[in-house]
Amino acid sequence: MDRARPIPSRRRFLKGAVLAAVPYALLPDARAGAQSRAVDYPLAEWRAASSSNYTASDRPDSYRVDRVVIHVTQESYTDTLSIFQNPKKEVSAHYVVRSVDGHVAQCVREADVAWHAGNWDYNTRSVGIEHEGWVDRPAYFTDALYAESAKLTAAICATYDIPRDRDHIIGHYQVPGSDHTDPGPDWDWDRYIGLVNFA
Repeated sequence: MDRARPIPSRRRFLKGAVLAAVPYALLPDARAGAQSRAVDYPLAEWRAASSSNYTASDRPDSYRVDRVVIHVTQESYTDTLSIFQNPKKEVSAHYVVRSVDGHVAQCVREADVAWHAGNWDYNTRSVGIEHEGWVDRPAYFTDALYAESAKLTAAICATYDIPRDRDHIIGHYQVPGSDHTDPGPDWDWDRYIGLVNFA
């Protein structure tokens, strides 16, 4: 014998209709509070690296922060985040900047030591920023990437009282013992430092 399905109440029906009419973006995200507390730079999205890929610390109390190291990923933005989230990779940076729009993801807290420079002393004393792209493809160095990265670097310099110059904002290739060439010969240092100082 078939039983008739219960008819939903008018109140339940109206409640469902109201929720369906609310745009998804306006609904509270359970992670939103945690994300906003996790980032050091307010314009960044939190995309945590695996805790196996950095050293927990309490900088600047444990180590003085006096450098920003500029990197180029040699990978896509998405692949870079995946690499940092893979506990077997043993690599990370504090931030990743996307090429197309300059969107910033934070992967490691600035208080912690990211493994980005290939030199422990420089890791302990710097904040590492990866930029989506390849050193031999300057089209990845978009206006948006330069502008948003410069704002980020300016904020880091302000936080740690780092001079906004080429002695303190360096390329990965300048780290002692590094065999890397990034950000490469097409990175416009004059433009970048100018933007950092203007931000």
